[in-house]
Formats: sequence, C-alpha cells, structure tokens
Amino acid sequence: MDAPPNPLETLSLDQLRRRTSSKWRAHPEDVLPLWVAEMDVSLAPAVVRAVHEAIDLGDTGYPAGTDYAEALSAFAARRWRWDGIAVERTAVVPDVMLGVVELLRLVTDPGDTVVVNSPVYAPFYAFVSHDARHVVEAPLGDDLRIDLDVLEATFRRARAHGGKVAYLLSNPHNPTGAVHTRQELTAVAELARRHGVRVIADEIHAPLVLPGAEFTPYLSVPGAEDAFALLSASKGWNLAGLKAALAVAGPDAAADLRRMPEEVGHGPSHVGVIAHTAAFAEGGAWLDALLEGLDANRTLLGRLLAQHLPEVRYTPPQGTYLAWLDCRHLGLEPGDRPDGLAVASDMAATARMFLDRSRVALSSGHVFGTGGAGHVRLNFATSRSILTEAVTRMGQAVRDLP
Repeated sequence: MDAPPNPLETLSLDQLRRRTSSKWRAHPEDVLPLWVAEMDVSLAPAVVRAVHEAIDLGDTGYPAGTDYAEALSAFAARRWRWDGIAVERTAVVPDVMLGVVELLRLVTDPGDTVVVNSPVYAPFYAFVSHDARHVVEAPLGDDLRIDLDVLEATFRRARAHGGKVAYLLSNPHNPTGAVHTRQELTAVAELARRHGVRVIADEIHAPLVLPGAEFTPYLSVPGAEDAFALLSASKGWNLAGLKAALAVAGPDAAADLRRMPEEVGHGPSHVGVIAHTAAFAEGGAWLDALLEGLDANRTLLGRLLAQHLPEVRYTPPQGTYLAWLDCRHLGLEPGDRPDGLAVASDMAATARMFLDRSRVALSSGHVFGTGGAGHVRLNFATSRSILTEAVTRMGQAVRDLP
C-alpha cells in the first residue's frame, strides 16, 4: 500500500480560507494565521469514513460503550509499548480541559492550590482559577525543562499553606515542545508522593512526538499510581471541533474517578467519540505521514529563522507542532528598545507588531505566564509555502522598523 501524502500539503490557501473555524476567521483574510493549535490538514481517511457512516445512519445520539478507551489502549500498546490503560479506569469527558476541571474537583477543594510549570498553556490559568482554585507557578528552567528543585520548593510552600495540592503537568509541554523523559517524570512522581501532591497530566499532544524523542506516559512511571492523565485525538488528528476526551486513572486513583458525576459523560459528542476512536484505531499511517511533514517543517522553520530573523532564539521542539520563539533581542517590548520607540504599550507588543506589520498572527507569549514576555508561539502545522511566506514577512517587518 502506498504511503499517505503529507497531510500538510493537501489543501491550498484558498481552500483553507473557506474554513469557518476560529483560526481562519479571527483575523482579516490578508493575515496568515499561525496562532491557535489547529492544523492546516485534510482529515485522516479513517476518520472521514467513520463520521460519514455515522451521518448516513443518522447515528447522532448519545455516546455509549467502551470502543474509545479500547482504541486508545491498543494505540498506547503499539506506539508507546505501554499496556497500562485499563478500560475500567477510564471515563469519557467533553474535552481535555473540562476533564482537568472535573478531575481537580475530585482531588481538591475550592481555595486549594494547583501548581503549573510556567510558561504553560494559557487555559491552565483560566480554567483552574475560574473554578476557585489558586494557581501557583513553578517556572521552567533556563533550558525550558522542568526544574526539579524549583518544583519541590513550590510543592513544599504550597503544602505549608494548608489544604490539598495538585500539580497540572503538560506532557509534552505546551508551548515549549519539550518531551519529558522517563527519568524526569519518575523524579516528578517521587516528589509528588513525598509531598502529598496529586498529579493530573494533560497528554493531549502525546501522539505528536517528533523524531529524536520518545513519549513516556506519566502513568507508566513508578510512583504515579495515584495520578490521572487526560488524552484525546484532538491535536494529533485535528479533531478539536469533534468534542471527546478520555480521563485515565492510575490504579490508586480508580476510586476517585468513580466519584466523577454521571452527568459529565453527557457532555462528549457521540460523533466526536466515533471520530476519536477511528483516529486511534485506524489513523496510524496518516499520523506517520503527518509526523514526517512536521519534522520537515521543524527543520524548515529553523532555516527560515536563521535567514530572516537571526536575532530570534529558537529551540526546535521535541514534540507538538508549536515553536516557542524568544524575540527579546528584537527589543519590541515596552522599554526594551534603546531608541525608546516601543512598538506597543502592552505585554503583547511582539505579537502585535508581527500582526500589524507582517500580517502574521501568532500567540503572544505573555498569556503563558511567567517567562512568556518577549516570546511568541508559532504553529508550524501548515504547508511549506505558508510557513515560508509567514517567516519571510516577519523578517521584512523587523527590517522595516524605525
């Protein structure tokens, strides 16, 4: 059987502009959108077939059964050589972030502390704080990886304040693309056990580990038996609009998961469950083609930045399709430029400059918490031509600054 084509090269810019999702409708048509985590791909044929069959049958009722969990379990065994997903220790939830909220409600109370590694996915702050939990940062190290000493000190301070403490782990890490090693995660689990911290791992980007790195499920390391993970096919197969995710409990967390309210399972879309199940069960060849394309784009982005934006610091991500760009040497944040000509008067100055002057939409680093100022997050899950045009425009905009 012939290998599938690169999914990133199957749709033209004109076709993409016909999309009605937020990525393509949040900005005017002359803007190249490289911001939100949505890929410019055609869907995996297995997903298309499954959804079409459901629509043809009118199979648009309520979700039922364990096919989704079984498909994820088999995928984990094939891809990660991990057989730790027991169907009876899973629950279908509307999406990963709503799953995070529901799991936090099981192991913490209002006013309790949730530790995160900043800079980190912005909704970690919003969803947690809106549910009356207090977010405390344990910043990443200078190498953009978990600083275990900082993490332990943060756990200790959080416990000293009383109440329960949870740790919301991004694995792989968004926005830096770091893929945590088994050694790192084992150390995290040991610290969490020592300090009585419950861990919830957001592993939505787990299928998107690029060549050179290997994904380690958090629940697979010793000491993680009382933890939870949340997974879905949303990022790996571009299914954010088809809502469904899985909460997975370690053996010692199974009783907690059983306390999840029954009505939470009413939130996922039945068609979403069908799509995610098909992705994990039959979408492997498509995913392989995607990963090859993302790897090529990761390399291309490095070349483009060296050519057009040599002042920007870029550590190629090990996973995800997100690039964390350190733009502080461009001097675009307020007060940074020696001539005093700040481009904007807010923390989003860098992203705003690229949007206004180059018509490229990026995610501003400041929304990812401490350590994000002066950075932008760029989504390189697009065609080579769009990526090349975007970075070329960005370089020209910097050269044209007064």
